[in-house]
Amino acid sequence: MDNILLVFLCLIVGLGMQRVAAFPKNGHLALNQFVIYIALPSLALYYIPKVSISTDLLYPLGIAWIGFLLSFAFFYSIGKKLGWPNRLIGCLTITAGLGNTSFIGFPIIQALYGDEGLKTAIIVDQPGSFVVMATLGIITAGIFSKGEPKASDIIKKILFFPPFIAFAIACVMNVLKVDFNEHFETVFQKLGATVTPVALVAVGLQLKIDKDSQHWKFLRLGLLFKLIITPAVFLLLYKVILGGKSIAVDVSIMESAMAPMITGAILASNYGLKPKLSSMMVGIGIPLSFLTLAFWYYILMAF
Repeated sequence: MDNILLVFLCLIVGLGMQRVAAFPKNGHLALNQFVIYIALPSLALYYIPKVSISTDLLYPLGIAWIGFLLSFAFFYSIGKKLGWPNRLIGCLTITAGLGNTSFIGFPIIQALYGDEGLKTAIIVDQPGSFVVMATLGIITAGIFSKGEPKASDIIKKILFFPPFIAFAIACVMNVLKVDFNEHFETVFQKLGATVTPVALVAVGLQLKIDKDSQHWKFLRLGLLFKLIITPAVFLLLYKVILGGKSIAVDVSIMESAMAPMITGAILASNYGLKPKLSSMMVGIGIPLSFLTLAFWYYILMAF
């Protein structure tokens, strides 16, 4: 409950600071860089060395990787057919393809499924959503921000993307079964904990609700895909086709129904992929997701 309250409070603070003359107009850019260069790498260095690799990872991992590929196929095909600009296709692919599987997902999953469910949620988030954001996410951002960049430029951006560097280091540590001492762990944990408040304040600073905005029709489609279509696909795949009945399957489907990822919106904004729309996907998607999550929870109870 505390995390959910923090989410709404930080969004409100960001909205309020838009009216504070002393705060720089582009202050959200500095906050975005803090998230990317400090907070996200700290999260990777804290969590990834602790992840246990096993076949139990397949269901939760599929949520992030398959979900993002579905988003790309959906918005790329529609966007090209309707003549959308590349920046719009990239924005919706990233924001609708990445779920808020930790800062919204963790407290909700723990409340509904307890600590056992939380273990699955961490797998969905860390080797799943986080890694997809740091790889496929940045590839997508690089391609759609400039049109046709060189493969070498994309590879360079991935290799020098701070969260990816931290992820690579953490993966090596995981394979070698080593971790940082408790003092470094505490530092990384505290720095990583700043992702939610800093990123949401940055989103609030950019969030402008314009009733006449052309973004509304794209927002509706993006949220329809993220909150309704994506979990429906995984319900069909995991429950009906594969016949999954474990708590890991239920938690994975619930995580697929989470609102758009905050840091995914930050990534899209940093690459100039419709920053206003990316902020609206998070700012409106989060409160709306509480209604749709309740719907999916009761659907899963019926299976």
